[in-house]
Amino acid sequence: MATTAGQGWAQLRQQARSLESQTETCLQTYSQFSTQTNIPPKPTEEEKNAEAKVQELLDKAGLQKRETVVAQLGHLLDSETTLTSSALKQNNLALLRDKLSDHRRDLARLRKSIQEARDRANLLGSVRDDISAYRAANPAAAEAEYMLDERARLDRSHDVADSVLSQAYAVQDNFALQRETLASINRRITLAASQVPGINTLIGRISAKKRRDGIIMGSFIALCFLAFWFFL
Repeated sequence: MATTAGQGWAQLRQQARSLESQTETCLQTYSQFSTQTNIPPKPTEEEKNAEAKVQELLDKAGLQKRETVVAQLGHLLDSETTLTSSALKQNNLALLRDKLSDHRRDLARLRKSIQEARDRANLLGSVRDDISAYRAANPAAAEAEYMLDERARLDRSHDVADSVLSQAYAVQDNFALQRETLASINRRITLAASQVPGINTLIGRISAKKRRDGIIMGSFIALCFLAFWFFL
């Protein structure tokens, strides 16, 4: 008897897991309709079929429905006499019930999301139709609205140009400030050098030595060139 009950539990649990996997697949298919870019104003046959498949798996009636299988597992567990095995089975049954509740909430959430997306699309479509009808019935108003739109676009273009010019003027002012800062630093260095005793004399001697070295080097090069030209 225990063996028969164990086999019945294993078969029902496997069946429940199979139905759970089928439900997840159907939910994934049904969720694609909530992410459509251009959702149709009314549910398509494909959407209706996907929703019906999920609902069918979650319904109560029928031997192949998840709730029925989970209920059968509960009844079978109530007749279980072995406490050790019942603890593990209780945990498995709780997980199956939680997953069933999660899938029902997912279905309700997807239905709400699809309906809200459809309502938004219908509202936007209705507004567009009303605007088109108004423009068709009032050409002068449509022309005036077009001119206002063009005016707004021109204003935005002017704002962008003003922003670019403001940035250019700011950069120019920054460069002028840096140039003035460098000139001030140069003046301070020159003033400090002139106030140090003997610094001008030292600078003059260094310059004179450079000129002398230049003259000597130039004379040597000229002598070498003349010697080369003479012996050539």
